[in-house]
Amino acid sequence: MSTTLKHHSYPGRLIAVEGLDGSGKSTQIYLAKRWLELQQLKVFFSEWNSSQLVRNATKKGKKANLLTPTTFSLIHCTDFVDRWERQIFPLLRAGYLVLCDRYMFTAFARDGVRGCDPQWLRNAYSVACLPDITFFFKLPLEVALGRILDGRPALKYHEAGMDLNLSPDPYESFRIFQGRINDEYCVMENEFKFVVMDATEPIEKQQEKMRKIIATRIDLAKYQLRFPDK
Repeated sequence: MSTTLKHHSYPGRLIAVEGLDGSGKSTQIYLAKRWLELQQLKVFFSEWNSSQLVRNATKKGKKANLLTPTTFSLIHCTDFVDRWERQIFPLLRAGYLVLCDRYMFTAFARDGVRGCDPQWLRNAYSVACLPDITFFFKLPLEVALGRILDGRPALKYHEAGMDLNLSPDPYESFRIFQGRINDEYCVMENEFKFVVMDATEPIEKQQEKMRKIIATRIDLAKYQLRFPDK
């Protein structure tokens, strides 16, 4: 598949985590963030679907079930581009380590399952650059489902993929939906050179590996905070 997505040449470095819900990716990126901050490095954190610009529109559209797959995709792309232009890009240019809890690959997986054309999706996100490191936290589907569903009272309509008419049962719909998303991630492993992490390993072991990879690939000393002399 041809792609217009490119790597960047900015002073900063971009690190992203991806994976199914329940894979532990958010825990790992938070631990990595704290590790980098404790070294007094220049760090910025951004997470998926967090732009104030489109958050209310997304909530209203979901609540009223007004979102087609294309509209759903465009709203998330708007969120991403807003964060890219206001946060991620300026800080990469300023020489920061930018950490992202999910990146454009989340859209490629989820929106692809909803029927959006893969090439169209890649073109839509081509305003942004590829991460320097993308960690993919991979685990068996049934393990991920168990982590998410354990103790949860109910699944949200779009979260369960109910808009796709996969099954009248929300939990079965969720299982099928997540399985298809997982398949999309596995296809992207080679295309985008993901660093695959075994998400079944203990949290401490995963974090140790993650830190070693970051320290090996990035000269962290370049991102030290500089304090003016008193």
